Amino acid sequence: MKCQSTRFGTFEVNDDTLLVFPSGILGFPDWTKYVMLDHDTDAPFKWLQCVEAPELAFVVMDPAFFKADYQITITTDALIEIQKEDSDELSVVTILTIPSDDPTAVTANLRGPLVMNHRTRLCKQLVLSEDLPTRYPLFATTSASSPSSAAPVHASAR
Repeated sequence: MKCQSTRFGTFEVNDDTLLVFPSGILGFPDWTKYVMLDHDTDAPFKWLQCVEAPELAFVVMDPAFFKADYQITITTDALIEIQKEDSDELSVVTILTIPSDDPTAVTANLRGPLVMNHRTRLCKQLVLSEDLPTRYPLFATTSASSPSSAAPVHASAR
């Protein structure tokens, strides 16, 4: 399938790389199909590009790159929506906000992470009730951690 993007032009997307958010992403419930694009091979963040709306894309990052102790609990309803089975591998990313007037003031939404099931390619944006910020500063600490693997995910029923 051909995908058009205001940032990346026109490019080909294989159906097996599509990520589907059955419930959409907060504020964008009508757009459910996305593809993950590398920003740059050396950069830790990626673009989540909507294949249905060329202008809709989110900058995302694995939270293990900037908050090694970030842990979430995934509700049973969310696990059902992404069709999680025992052997399925999940990954988590957070949506970043990069202010145009100060790109160094990047923040991450820790309260609304995106959970992805690698087998089904179904995804869900969680809305966590924990006391987590929606604008966590990425460069708030002097030392950043580099993950050796994905951020810990706790897929327990609630």
